[in-house]
Amino acid sequence: MNNAGKIAIAVAAGAVIGGVLGVLFAPDKGTDTRKKIVDGVKKIPDTVKEKFNGLRVNIKDKADSLKERTEELV
Repeated sequence: MNNAGKIAIAVAAGAVIGGVLGVLFAPDKGTDTRKKIVDGVKKIPDTVKEKFNGLRVNIKDKADSLKERTEELV
């Protein structure tokens, strides 16, 4: 796995962990806290997809830029 993929996974994991810790330390009733945790877990696939798509676009843009620069040099 390349560094960009590792970074995307780390960012997504950090966001999830931060969200769960925030909910756990919030002064809510237990049932509300559990509901928030379940809702947060359900959002994980969407968050990972968003981060991955952003990373994919970024890599594509850099590859296109590199291709253009290479063509200019040739």
